[in-house]
Amino acid sequence: MAPEALLNAEERERIRAKSALFDPPAARLADGRRELVGMRREEIAAEMLAIGEKPFRAKQLWHWIYHQGVTDFAAMNTIAKPLQAKLSEQFVIGRPGVTTEQTSSDGTRKWLFNFRDQQQVETVYIPDHDRGALCISTQVGCTLSCTFCHTGTQKLVRNLSVAEIVGQFMAARDSYGEWPTPKGEEGRRLSNIVVMGMGEPLYNYENIAAALTIIMDHEGIALSRRRITLSTSGVVPMMDLCGQELGVNLAVSLHATNDALRNEIVPLNRKYPIAELLAACRRYPGASNARRITFEYVMLRGVNDSIAEAHELVRLLADIPAKVNLIPFNPWPGSPYKTSTPEAVRAFAEVLNDAGYSSPIRRPRGRDILAACGQLKTATERAKRA
Repeated sequence: MAPEALLNAEERERIRAKSALFDPPAARLADGRRELVGMRREEIAAEMLAIGEKPFRAKQLWHWIYHQGVTDFAAMNTIAKPLQAKLSEQFVIGRPGVTTEQTSSDGTRKWLFNFRDQQQVETVYIPDHDRGALCISTQVGCTLSCTFCHTGTQKLVRNLSVAEIVGQFMAARDSYGEWPTPKGEEGRRLSNIVVMGMGEPLYNYENIAAALTIIMDHEGIALSRRRITLSTSGVVPMMDLCGQELGVNLAVSLHATNDALRNEIVPLNRKYPIAELLAACRRYPGASNARRITFEYVMLRGVNDSIAEAHELVRLLADIPAKVNLIPFNPWPGSPYKTSTPEAVRAFAEVLNDAGYSSPIRRPRGRDILAACGQLKTATERAKRA
């Protein structure tokens, strides 16, 4: 094994051990019933055997849960009533609870979901004409403390379970009435997933990998890997694993063009500096001009938005099939930053475009419903205290 591969393997085990300290609660209710959402096919088959049923029941349950979106065993009309009753005694098909659901004047919809231990996360649907992307969370809080991100002000409480990750998408489908799963990929309102919500997904890799595998299963939710983008702040060893095992689109929260500044605003950079991060991007499986790596760059006035930094970004991205999302900073109370001027953002984009890099300027969405990640949760907690 190459030294670099060996180092990454050792580091992955360290990351997994640390992640285990933040494991979610067991998927079992107080009355002893088990949650079926989040189980792999073989796990459901094993559960059926354990209660004296044939393994083929797993295929039926998978269809009803992930294709039809059913939450009540009594609605499963291909299963006999005695077995429906037996299943309801042993299992549950759950959804996250909805603390708050808000729809912005621009069509953005945001949920504050709550789980059985009363922890909460945010999920946002961002429409684009007749389709849109659902931005899902992977952790309660975050451990990275990026200074421009509101979630970074919230300590990491725990990882989300497979059921809690998949459940965000399923609850959003409930909200839009998009069951059963539409045939093909046309006509889907929830057409894409971006794993860009609360938390660093690669610090909860095992659960996010299992959740995305369920979401991509062709007999259920059936969302293709090219419709899923996972965003990371740069957990280099897990980026390699993600590319090998999942092959979803990759987005990288870059936000700076030198280590000194990135150390300050994205503290993870002190462990995995820019050169190591970009090397991991260059070896990411499947990256090509058809499937470019997205680099996210929040525009902070007077901090990272100069023309010189735009040229340096072009230099850094050489030989990487890339596009750059320029994100005007969405201010939140107590933030030390201001949004770059429109003129500065346009000038920055022009440098990138002239160098051949697509650099769309993301339009701020949902400001009237606190759509910046972490804002709604904080506002709700503040209201509870008041």
